[in-house]
Amino acid sequence: MKNTQFLLAKRPVGTPTRDNWDQVQVDVPALNDNQVLIKVAYISLDPAMRGWMNDAKSYIAPVQIGEVMRASTVGQVVDSHDANFQKGDYVFGHGGVQQYAVAEGKDIHKIDINIAPLERYLSVLGMPGMTAYFGLLNTGLPKEGETVVVSGAAGAVGTVVGQIAKIKGCKVIGIAGGKDKCQYLVDELGFDGAIDYKNENVKQALKAQCPKGVDVYFDNVGGEILDDVLTQIRLHARIVVCGAISQYNNTTPVKGPSNYLSLLVNRARMEGIVVFDNVKHYGEAAAEMAQWISEGKLKAKEHVVTGIENFPEALLMLFKGENTGKLVLKVDNE
Repeated sequence: MKNTQFLLAKRPVGTPTRDNWDQVQVDVPALNDNQVLIKVAYISLDPAMRGWMNDAKSYIAPVQIGEVMRASTVGQVVDSHDANFQKGDYVFGHGGVQQYAVAEGKDIHKIDINIAPLERYLSVLGMPGMTAYFGLLNTGLPKEGETVVVSGAAGAVGTVVGQIAKIKGCKVIGIAGGKDKCQYLVDELGFDGAIDYKNENVKQALKAQCPKGVDVYFDNVGGEILDDVLTQIRLHARIVVCGAISQYNNTTPVKGPSNYLSLLVNRARMEGIVVFDNVKHYGEAAAEMAQWISEGKLKAKEHVVTGIENFPEALLMLFKGENTGKLVLKVDNE
């Protein structure tokens, strides 16, 4: 069998282009003991992938030149040399941007497509959902009646953060780009309000929608929006630093918060989160979120792009704000 792969050809300067990748076809290798061959069905497209392309120290090693681009995946086992997995099993893993992935049995786990569609294990029941769950509940520590603001609110993580905050009895304001996204947050997901950063003054809108200030800010974008929110935080506020998508493709130094002294004045806390720190508790979180989904309290939406050959352009949708919900790439054109 032939396997289409996207390899990192060179490190990007600014926004990645198709030239940063080599699209190749290789033979599917024979399996060794304890290995499993997976036909990849869906590939997760995440802002973090841009950081993994840089040759810089981070929470995880960078993708090396010539390596298959790192990505979370779901798919079906087509051959197994591991007694724990049988042909036909559906699994989650980190198969990368390719049609077929060889994985060690210890690095993948089974998923049940009777509980949720396959692609949902890359969204609410996958890393974005885990990021939202642990980032908000363990780091943001929202209390009933508090005001929670989330940026990148119409994205994979932001949509879940806002809904969990509502489940916990908070007032929730989302910041997103465009009228349709803002309407989706309020009308479909039950947010209390939304701010269109493309067409509104964020600082003024925050004052109007959060008259008592912001208790928890879940930050996915960084940059000017982070600065605006810092001017509106309350005493003992918690700022959860999940990402800074507005800064990832900079060719100039990253813009840090100029209003950081608000943390001092308000005795507030800003803390970064990495979802992998909570891996031992993924099962508990997934079970609780699956329960919320079954009760109609938590909604999920995947934005699916079809065709592995469209990977470079699909990835850029994240940085243009073109996706609503979790962006995933369906590998086959079937």
